Amino acid sequence: MAIRALYPLEAELIRKAKANDRAAQLMLYNKHASKMLAVARYYIKDLHHAEDVLMTAFFKAFNKLNQFKNDLNFEGWLRKIVVNEALSLLRRTNKLIYTDTEKLFEQSELHDSQIEENCDEILLWIDQLPENQKVVFILYAVEGYSHKEIALALNIPVGTSKSYLSRARSKLQKKLNNSYLKKNEKA
Repeated sequence: MAIRALYPLEAELIRKAKANDRAAQLMLYNKHASKMLAVARYYIKDLHHAEDVLMTAFFKAFNKLNQFKNDLNFEGWLRKIVVNEALSLLRRTNKLIYTDTEKLFEQSELHDSQIEENCDEILLWIDQLPENQKVVFILYAVEGYSHKEIALALNIPVGTSKSYLSRARSKLQKKLNNSYLKKNEKA
């Protein structure tokens, strides 16, 4: 029995997709959709809106596929489109409201062992953060953006980005500490 790759080489799929080969575009979509939906969900709580972001991002990606340089990582390129589309939706729906009068809170460290024990809880806590803090936290902690890049992407001052990250970390640290105390009380 011969083993056949589920997806041909990605470079070949991209070449065909650039030539408007719908089957190749579908294969690229099937290969990356679930991971990109997870990225959209980082920013968008409502699954239906996250799916809309995903579809719009793929539509834009396929329309701009000729701008993709084959020496780049396709998944990374697509991820940026998804993130930008999610941020665009949040801006359009006025979910991101920034003020420059925010005070910077002290930063606290999240401990790796605590994070591993509470991974599912932490994801829920991140979802519960105010939209502006959640977006900055995800861009910084998950996507690896610098505060300068976040400020440019969201059209906010760098200090505001730092403030929202600090607030998000502080809230997550409090929830983590409370969870840790509750678990130790039960033991």
